[in-house]
Amino acid sequence: MRKLIIIQITLLFLGVYTNAQQAFTNSGNLQIHSGASVSGFGNFTNTSTAVIINNGSFYVKGNLTNDQSAMSAATGTLYLNGSTAQSVNGSQAFKTYNFVSDNTAGITLNNNLNVSSTHTFTNGLITSSSTPNYLVYEAGSSYSGSGDTKHVNGWVKKIGSTDFIFPVGNGTYQRHVALENLSAASEFNVKYNAPTPNNNQLQLPLKALDVYEYWEINQISGGTASVHLNWDNAKVTFPCYVLGDIAASYYDGSYWTDQGGTGTGDPTMAGDITSNTVSSFGYYAIGSRSFPLPLNFLNFTAQRKENYTHLKWITSEEVNTDHFEIERSENGMQFTKLASMPTMNHFNVQEYTYKDFFDFVGVAYYRIRCVDRDGKSKFSKIVPVYESSWLQKNILVLNPASDEIIILSRTDDKEPSAYILFNEAGSTISKGRIQLMGGVANTIRLSFKPARGIYILKLYNSGREFVQKLVIN
Repeated sequence: MRKLIIIQITLLFLGVYTNAQQAFTNSGNLQIHSGASVSGFGNFTNTSTAVIINNGSFYVKGNLTNDQSAMSAATGTLYLNGSTAQSVNGSQAFKTYNFVSDNTAGITLNNNLNVSSTHTFTNGLITSSSTPNYLVYEAGSSYSGSGDTKHVNGWVKKIGSTDFIFPVGNGTYQRHVALENLSAASEFNVKYNAPTPNNNQLQLPLKALDVYEYWEINQISGGTASVHLNWDNAKVTFPCYVLGDIAASYYDGSYWTDQGGTGTGDPTMAGDITSNTVSSFGYYAIGSRSFPLPLNFLNFTAQRKENYTHLKWITSEEVNTDHFEIERSENGMQFTKLASMPTMNHFNVQEYTYKDFFDFVGVAYYRIRCVDRDGKSKFSKIVPVYESSWLQKNILVLNPASDEIIILSRTDDKEPSAYILFNEAGSTISKGRIQLMGGVANTIRLSFKPARGIYILKLYNSGREFVQKLVIN
């Protein structure tokens, strides 16, 4: 006689209650095993009597609340991927091994969120409340994918002894800062701020301080480190400093003090500086051991007309200036002087114009150099100007673009083309090679998502050159 054996498998969540998969409350023991995934829930609450161990994938589309003390990070991944604004709440830090932030509406930290391994910025800002609460990177952890639309607007905590770049900003731009050469395992809390306080309280040799931005770097424990600061004129205004006189600066409670370092880059565009080894932390900003150059470029534009390029620049605060030099470049790096023009040397707003009748195909770059009476000089930003070529009729670049650029061509190219993508300041943000084929979508896939704005795409090979403005959104 055969026996019928029925095996019943039941998935049991002790102390877990759900409401149509909208609210999810754990007051017992919830374990997600390696390779398993829990998703589809809205708000999740982990009570003080509960235990959660995530060794798989845990997706939360609503608010996340944790009151469990001594929570384990386990080995899984937390996904906050809602379509409306989310928050992290509770009386105890929520700990996760990996973390993916993927919410264009943003995530607010009303409680600490601790990451032990890897954080991936996919979409959206993370904002910490003013309590403060922190996005905590434990020793050995890292992150990827941050940018102007994906960073922390608020506090970041880092624990460990390795160099670390803090992905902080103001909610519009990422304005990171780094700590390097740590002498011991340390704990730091970092936040980006503006404007710079007490900016007229300077200790020699400092003579000027960037009033537009500073970073709050608080040490909880640890040893010495170097502070790596940066500037980006395309995002936040940077003073007209002489590069060799730029200094890392620290506020000691009474005065801003020189913490050493040598600036690299271009004060009119972008650059950075690393301080000496320091043991005091708090407010850090960029200062100068000399006064700013006596001129302020308010605007500089270049527009291609029928047979010439029309340049216009607007200045203010011209003090002890001598003359302008108009410069042009074919590659955005090596510039040639075209002409000189005397300055009006007035403190009020002044406007200047110049016409360049140089005939070119493709792209040309212009900048203005202001020379002071003592020989110091300051450059305007670099402005690209493009001119259509005969091949422009045979190529179409789809506008707008995002993280990939699609190019349509009527014919096959006999040889690959080099491409360069410039931003409005003339800086190269991507370059490579592409073989254009007729009648198909030729795609340039960017390795990152550029900030929204207007760009210049240049394609060229031995037979021709193509240049077009491109909108990225």
